[in-house]
Amino acid sequence: MYGVVTRNADEVEMEPFDLGFYEVKDVTGRAAAPLPNAVNMVSCFGDNAAASENPDLVPVDERGEPATRDRDYFDWAYICPTHSEYREGLLEIIEDCAAENEDVRLDDVGFPREGFCHCDRCERLFAESDREDWDDWRADVITEFVADAADRIPGRVLLTLYPDPYPGHLRARAGLDLDRLAEHVDEFVVPLYDTEYATTYWLETVARGFRSRLGGDYDVHGAPPETPFSLELYAVEVDVDDLIHAAEVAERYAKDVFFGYDANNAAAALRRKDADTREGEVHRPD
Repeated sequence: MYGVVTRNADEVEMEPFDLGFYEVKDVTGRAAAPLPNAVNMVSCFGDNAAASENPDLVPVDERGEPATRDRDYFDWAYICPTHSEYREGLLEIIEDCAAENEDVRLDDVGFPREGFCHCDRCERLFAESDREDWDDWRADVITEFVADAADRIPGRVLLTLYPDPYPGHLRARAGLDLDRLAEHVDEFVVPLYDTEYATTYWLETVARGFRSRLGGDYDVHGAPPETPFSLELYAVEVDVDDLIHAAEVAERYAKDVFFGYDANNAAAALRRKDADTREGEVHRPD
């Protein structure tokens, strides 16, 4: 199955896509009304607008440095996952999404990266917890949020992952414990973005890594993962032939393939891919 990820409501049912994802809240803080004919997406702890309006929301490291987009390694500003009022607001948005369409996708879930967050609230909550290890406590925070969100989603819960399948990395980086999250998530989505896809060996490597990490056989002919995962490709100004090749690699390992932020280019790639397949068919009389 092929899907499109978009901020444009008129593209969610565009052919030849089987599924449309609609950004209800993105990392800029832009908000839109959820749609009944799309899987609505919510950027949870990425929010430039909220961080700019209220710096107290932003996670800090041990030196007090904030996780904002003007620092190295951050493409957007983050919000601390332990901020109760912000979390409640997120859950309300998720409820609104689920009221329109039973399936919801959660984006940007987790702490910003290793070393976050050491705000006074996080330090206090860790001290009050029964955890002795800080990484264990961070994993508790994120798992509990996803569980709370999943309780409000009557349909399928999809969760976006940072594209690092190496064992332990997502837990150490963002507090994402895949084994525990799998109890609440129906499908993971892994964005593998490139502006060219001139080579795809790295795409295959990451895809095989996630297939193995999530409980499946990394051989495409072997057992699928216990928790399905799909891959998301970047479609903006990518050469159509290169995008087709990337999709061919991705679909050998993932459940589905989604295309981000250029529906027209992605549609052109899928139509040409389908035409090439038909041209290769040989029909013989019985």
